[in-house]
Amino acid sequence: MALPDAVEENMSFLLAELDGQLSRLTDYFEAPDTDTALSLVQRAGYSTNLSARVRKACLAGMMRGKPGEALKLRLQGIDTIARNLDLLSRLGRRAVEHAERTERPKLLRTDAYVAPVKRVRKRVACISEAMEARNSKLAVEIGQSRAELGEFHDRLFRTYTRDMHGTKHTEDLAHGLLTLNEIHRMGEALLAISEALLSINIGQPVQFERYFTLRSVLDGVKRDEEVKLQPLAETRSGSAISSVNLRNAKGETVAAVFKDGERRKVKEERVGVKSWNSVYPGLAPEILSYERRGKSAALLIEHLEGETFEDIVLGGSDDAMAEAQKALHKTVADIWCQTRTDEPAEMKAMEQLSKRIKDVYRLHRRYARSTQTVNGVTIDSLDQLIIAAAQREARIIAPFSVYIHGDFNLDNVIYDSVARKIRFIDLHRSRYMDYVQDVSVFMVSNYRLQVLDSATRARIATVATEMHGMSAKFARRNKDQTFEYRLALGLARSFASSTRFVVDQDHARRMILRARYVLESALAVPEGREARFKLPIRMLFSD
Repeated sequence: MALPDAVEENMSFLLAELDGQLSRLTDYFEAPDTDTALSLVQRAGYSTNLSARVRKACLAGMMRGKPGEALKLRLQGIDTIARNLDLLSRLGRRAVEHAERTERPKLLRTDAYVAPVKRVRKRVACISEAMEARNSKLAVEIGQSRAELGEFHDRLFRTYTRDMHGTKHTEDLAHGLLTLNEIHRMGEALLAISEALLSINIGQPVQFERYFTLRSVLDGVKRDEEVKLQPLAETRSGSAISSVNLRNAKGETVAAVFKDGERRKVKEERVGVKSWNSVYPGLAPEILSYERRGKSAALLIEHLEGETFEDIVLGGSDDAMAEAQKALHKTVADIWCQTRTDEPAEMKAMEQLSKRIKDVYRLHRRYARSTQTVNGVTIDSLDQLIIAAAQREARIIAPFSVYIHGDFNLDNVIYDSVARKIRFIDLHRSRYMDYVQDVSVFMVSNYRLQVLDSATRARIATVATEMHGMSAKFARRNKDQTFEYRLALGLARSFASSTRFVVDQDHARRMILRARYVLESALAVPEGREARFKLPIRMLFSD
């Protein structure tokens, strides 16, 4: 996977230029001198132009022919390295400019800067070898400079602020703080370079801390063996999901899924998976490893064979769709039967919607309207409908609880057509709850798919309608008389709240109008007659 000649040549020149500039910066701090400062500042155009040439060559390489994903990632990484090398150059020049503005250079304690700048120069000298040899150990050492420069910053910051007490030379010390800040920021640039190098090596964009979590969680991989990730997904909350191949105790290569993110959410996922394996074994993937590091955590879980329900709905044959639906309905009904308890449950759909509606309005401001009057007819705002529906919902409680998925979207359900088996993923919200929560989320996750051809929209309506039919049958068998009314509130919540993920204005409008229609219909039902309420489901999900 050879790099374009222009990339290699200009990167070599850029690294050499940075080495020269950092050498001059070291000389300046060893013996502050205006001529040395001027010689450094006058090199500004060199690093900027070389960085631009590298980036232009990387872009040309990505546009030429059909480069593979590995080459694209490598070129993107080199582009990041070039940008941050130029940033290092600018930070060095700005540090010198601040230092030159001081009238009493001794107050700066310039000799304290020599060792940190030499360390930066040493790390920059490692970049070429780290790129050519794919040496992650060197890449990590480059990234660790951030912490080292952070410690230096904290020490000298305390010194400067202490010196400010009882002195008339605060302006000089203020310039010292600005000089210190520029050198401190070099750590951020080196960290970005480190992350770019590590991303190239493992085959996926990776943050510095995440790399250590990954290496820790992969117990089956030798420490001196480089890990290769294949991106699978990235959640809206920032969690990254990747596939990884590793060797088990028998020396066999097996596939696994690596998921990392905020510690709290990953912990919830772990608890959810363990709970499902206790409540309904075989449905959730097995946890292979779990690791915590600071505020983040990671899971290594079993890779599940099959397709997501979303892929089947959008691209599967009619026979495959029917087979998957049959398996899903059978599995879900069995879960509900086996986990049913007599503990009443409150879905609180309107409370959920009220927490999310501001995010909807941020993307779709046109729906944040107050009450309006048209020809003497009062049209309540969406907020007023939510408040009124919440009051009605508080008096209607599910007569029993079941164990639910909690985030029952199409892409969190996997069907293995070989084993003819349903599996669940993304289980951080699983708990005992009103089953209508899952039903309404699943139905609307079909409708919100942004596919416009009539055949697919008809299939989407069928999948949603048949899920409703199965659920209504379960409700009748279990004498759940307010199922339809609670479902209406759940659907209204999901129709409205899902628009915060829908940029298409026409599709968002269809979903908001459905939410309003459902809420207005539910609120029009006289109190005490909720059990007689039914929505025209097929019409609601047809376009």
